[in-house]
Amino acid sequence: MSRELWAGLLLAAYALLCAACWLGHRRRQQRAAAEAAALLPAADAGPPVLVLHASQTGSAEELAWQSARALHLAGLPVRVAALGELTADELLAARQALFIASTYGEGDAPDSAARFVHQLMSRQDLDLGRLSVAVLALGDQTYAQYCGFGRALDAWLQARGARALFERIDVDRGDTAALAEWRQHLSHIAGSAEALDWQEQPFEAWRLVARRHLNPGSAGGPVFQLAFEPADGRALPDWQAGDLVQLQLEGPDRTPREYTLAALPRDGRLELMVRQLRREDGSLGLGSGWLTQGLALGETASLRLRAHSGFRIADNAQRPLILIGNGTGLAGLRAHLQAREAAGGPPAWLLYGERQAAHDAHYTDEIAAWQARGLLAQADLVYSRDGGGPRYVQQRLAEQPERLRQWVADGAAIYVCGSLEGMAGGVHAVLCEVLGSAQVDALITQGRYRRDVY
Repeated sequence: MSRELWAGLLLAAYALLCAACWLGHRRRQQRAAAEAAALLPAADAGPPVLVLHASQTGSAEELAWQSARALHLAGLPVRVAALGELTADELLAARQALFIASTYGEGDAPDSAARFVHQLMSRQDLDLGRLSVAVLALGDQTYAQYCGFGRALDAWLQARGARALFERIDVDRGDTAALAEWRQHLSHIAGSAEALDWQEQPFEAWRLVARRHLNPGSAGGPVFQLAFEPADGRALPDWQAGDLVQLQLEGPDRTPREYTLAALPRDGRLELMVRQLRREDGSLGLGSGWLTQGLALGETASLRLRAHSGFRIADNAQRPLILIGNGTGLAGLRAHLQAREAAGGPPAWLLYGERQAAHDAHYTDEIAAWQARGLLAQADLVYSRDGGGPRYVQQRLAEQPERLRQWVADGAAIYVCGSLEGMAGGVHAVLCEVLGSAQVDALITQGRYRRDVY
């Protein structure tokens, strides 16, 4: 077969792949639009109940949609929106509003709520005396500012005269008792003595088909690549780069563990990148220990997919990408690079940090191939234990202020995935120093600065 014919066949195959990716994206957009339209009230139904979410990893958004569907099925008109999308006029026109608010880091608002914080919570002239509200605050008691943003939001609403439908409910890491209390109050709002129909995606059995130790000999904790397939042979579900998977554990602590997906459905399996964690007493972490050691090949785990709109590509599909991460945060960045390669678009700049190049250089063959094909315009890989030069990604980023400014001026979107302490905070500080806090806030509001950190 001639080279020209081979080239033609390859181009045709690539075009078909791009078309399939575009059609999949289009179908997902249509499903989301149809779901939102189904909750819209009739013209004579009166003001809808606002169900507003401030979400960093998607948990608050998921609970908002579940709450809205339950109220809608009970006959109430409902509108779901991200808190940052809300205007002052819309809030003043509302009569009832439910706020489901996560906290980012030590008491900060999630990125999706930045516009609301800057433009509305800074105002002292809003009179919300006609508004009845309820606040569900999501948090983690291991942080000093537990549910800090939810509590600040609740205090601001009270200060503006809003009337509480019931006292704020604080939720520690998905506590089922607190969420059950929220559902009970929703029943009262709907005027029902019975529990509302709460639609929640079930966990399903996935079979572990591969597990590979990625960093033998590393000074850091062992990192594993895991692959799962549906246990019953069902078709692989759809997901996007940036989405998460939840693991349901058996036993007393049934709080689902969440992991960023490391690959796309086109690979024919669900892939994760998991670091084995140990407690101070030397025992393995429940989720990571079971996945990396307790679960045998061929056995099943209870998993469910969860959309993470805050870390999806969304409106950044045709923007250059600055991808920044460390450790197992490479999982989410890898998925985005796979998606960009399939769908096409401007190149990306990768900054990634680990411990030792000899042991922790994950997916280097893929990174080199992406560079060779032009998908990666630049890849800065730094290793903290190797010494010499910048040891962390935030330091490497700080060394290139002009490149950073130029990429942002050219329309780049910034995606950060990895540890909250150290890396993500350091990267944010560099961005504010180089670009200015005002421009960083603008990037957050525009959806051009997205973070999946833990």
